[in-house]
Amino acid sequence: MYPEVESKRGGVAGAVFAIIALMCYLTFAALQGEHGLFSLFQTEAQEARSRAQLSRLQAERAMISNKTFRLSTDHIDPDLLDEQARKVLGLGRLDELILR
Repeated sequence: MYPEVESKRGGVAGAVFAIIALMCYLTFAALQGEHGLFSLFQTEAQEARSRAQLSRLQAERAMISNKTFRLSTDHIDPDLLDEQARKVLGLGRLDELILR
């Protein structure tokens, strides 16, 4: 019919296709890309696991630090010293029965 109308329709269809393709690419990149949403979720989960591990290690360190302080030369806890000596040396008193 009208050649200039047909060519404009083809140009509009091409532009619409290009816009849709660009939107699909940007959506894919926003979800799956290196800095995408799924990567963010993985990073947050790793952070939560690392924080939990840090809390466990800090509690263990505090316990070891307390035990070390109680066995230091400035402050010796006789009960703890006795317990550690028995454990390391495998010794007991005459009135005790040792089971292994």
